[in-house]
Amino acid sequence: MAGTKTAVEWLASVAPDPEVCRRQWRRNPLGIALLPAGRAWDVLILPGGLGFPTLDVLTRVLDRPGPVLAGFGDRRVGFLVPPGTAARWIGTGIRTAGPGTWIVVPHPGRTTGGVRWLVPPDGSGTLTDPALLELAMHEVAAGPVGGEAG
Repeated sequence: MAGTKTAVEWLASVAPDPEVCRRQWRRNPLGIALLPAGRAWDVLILPGGLGFPTLDVLTRVLDRPGPVLAGFGDRRVGFLVPPGTAARWIGTGIRTAGPGTWIVVPHPGRTTGGVRWLVPPDGSGTLTDPALLELAMHEVAAGPVGGEAG
């Protein structure tokens, strides 16, 4: 519970009015709030077919990647990365959310119907390293290694 409270405070800190954000999470039956990207984090949004395997690769090499969202029927996976990443990202088929964009963010302690945390924030501010994320995407795109016969 303490970790969820810290995560709520960390996420709400980017809202124009953090108290309004916390109130939205408490009262909204979907448990979601709109938060601006580009302050404490940017978001790299991958198609689900690339995002889920990329998260699998990351969890094999890291104890814990930064927060990761899934939404829209798992058709998209969003990795929270350091601010400024969206402006520098060059990649086909990858959407970015940085300054001037808002994203739907679920309460870190609840399960919602639409958007959900695959890796919830822990409140520490840990984000996914974009270089590691890119390497993981390349590994997934390269396919199985070793010439496995199928």
